[in-house]
Amino acid sequence: MSETEHRKTIYLGQQPMQASHAAPSGEEITIEGETYYKITAVDRMRPFFMSIVSHSDHWMFISSTGGLTAGRKNSDFALFPYYTDDKITESAETTGSKTCILVEQSDRQLLWEPFSNIYHGVYRTERNVYKNAYGNKVIFEEKNADLALTFRYQWSACERFGFVRHATLSSSAGSATQLRVLDGVQNVLPYGVPEGLQSGASNLVDAYKKCELEGDVLGVYALSALISDKAEPSESLKANVVWSIGMEQPNVLLCSKQVDVFRTGSSVVTERDIKAERGAYFVQSDFVLEAGASKDWMMVADVGQSIRDVVSLRKELESSDALKQGILDDIEQGTKGLISLIAASDGLQLTADRRRNIRHFANTMFNVMRGGIFDENYTIDRADFMAFIDKANHKVFFKKSSKMVAWPEQFDLFFLQEQARSDEDLNFKRLCAEYLPLKFSRRHGDPSRPWNKFSINLRNEVDGSKILDYQGNWRDIFQNWESLVHSYPEFIE
Repeated sequence: MSETEHRKTIYLGQQPMQASHAAPSGEEITIEGETYYKITAVDRMRPFFMSIVSHSDHWMFISSTGGLTAGRKNSDFALFPYYTDDKITESAETTGSKTCILVEQSDRQLLWEPFSNIYHGVYRTERNVYKNAYGNKVIFEEKNADLALTFRYQWSACERFGFVRHATLSSSAGSATQLRVLDGVQNVLPYGVPEGLQSGASNLVDAYKKCELEGDVLGVYALSALISDKAEPSESLKANVVWSIGMEQPNVLLCSKQVDVFRTGSSVVTERDIKAERGAYFVQSDFVLEAGASKDWMMVADVGQSIRDVVSLRKELESSDALKQGILDDIEQGTKGLISLIAASDGLQLTADRRRNIRHFANTMFNVMRGGIFDENYTIDRADFMAFIDKANHKVFFKKSSKMVAWPEQFDLFFLQEQARSDEDLNFKRLCAEYLPLKFSRRHGDPSRPWNKFSINLRNEVDGSKILDYQGNWRDIFQNWESLVHSYPEFIE
């Protein structure tokens, strides 16, 4: 007898286990006019890690299990805890997206938790992951053949509002379906928790957490006080925020305590003030999904919001229809901004091999993220150049400041080279040759190599002005500059 004939059906209680034996496969597809690479049956593969990029200072590292970390600038400004790769991969049940759906069928309620392995084998499901060609969007999808439902969510980013999670629930049933949906994100950090503090004293951090609901849907996550041993005032004046649009009059939960209540079929109640609990943001709503119809909603999250920002955002939420379109437009502008950055380093090419084109774009993108890109081709801002001289050698700056002040506010590299040639100060000549107006650079720091600390320095924290900056040890960064100078040959001697 074959192994298949010997194998007995496995039961989960009275329910036969629905084991999937589908082999993973990949294909290039188009969604809403945009190219994505789809991995079918992704849960049949070993977990893998992805970096979701942005044209701005957003960073996101996400596992194929759904566990993730994300934030702005660096790991000290995290929205979800910044841990090592293995911990993030294993945290899918407790960090990031979480969805519970109760489906009404005659006299029964059927519980489905997409992407969760808690009830693995109860339903015939298929899990897929999609990542777009530009690398700034990722979609997780689970299809439930038994319930004739498909749930998917997409992560992306926009400059103005932060991280956007766009969820869609679709029906392929032949009749209307009555649903109760609980959907959201877990383990949302408050503002003011550096990476080292979260890694070394997360239980203490939990004790300081304060989650509040402003208005109907705006979740505010802060510390009751900055965590410090010093005998001085330590108010926490900024917060991380999460809010949603698209659900009609939802109940909003600020922690995960009522998730089990929902699982049992009981009603949940809106939470307005939660202390000393890990933050979460859930919306719960009941609705009917017509045959073949879909319903979508958005959750948006950001870090480091001031009281003024929160008040302004609460007012904007009063007109959610216009806000949704504004978010979609901002995401589109972000994609265009990313393309512009990569195009500046000759990352766009058109050959007969589409995948080679996509691969070249990705290679150039990560090269630019590592070594940086020149701000405005060969154009130089006088203010940034003077700041560089002042930091590099204050004596030279003191001697040459009157000369530099007389220069135009913006000039090109050839003007600077001429000024250096005509000057007799050898230190000034050297500094002129060393100056590189690079931006968008950061170290190779991510959860798979946590010994490297990255920081995406694009804007001044005080006045919001532009910052030019690059990071890294010389051996690594020279590898990136070697290819960059093919696009900007005048910057090399």
